[in-house]
Amino acid sequence: MKIKKNDNIIVIAGKDRGRKAKVLRVLPKQNKAVAEGLNIVKKHKKPRKQGEKGQIIEIPAPIHISNLKLICGKCGKTVRIGYKITEQGKYRICKKCKAEI
Repeated sequence: MKIKKNDNIIVIAGKDRGRKAKVLRVLPKQNKAVAEGLNIVKKHKKPRKQGEKGQIIEIPAPIHISNLKLICGKCGKTVRIGYKITEQGKYRICKKCKAEI
């Protein structure tokens, strides 16, 4: 999976198109990611203790990876991701400026 936790991304399709965010969690088996402040859904929470009130909370829901694009930290543009293999290991590179991500 090319998008990792703590990456800066932009949404390219869906109700939040054009919004930028930081990835909080990646779900590789489902090809989805949870981003900060994107794809907000309302969840109804029941009261658990006597005297406590029920409430409606807003949480970020997972969004499909195909609807996200990575923002390069060096050039600041939306980029595709490539890989470079060296003796130290494998790391991601920006396809536009060839910088390590």
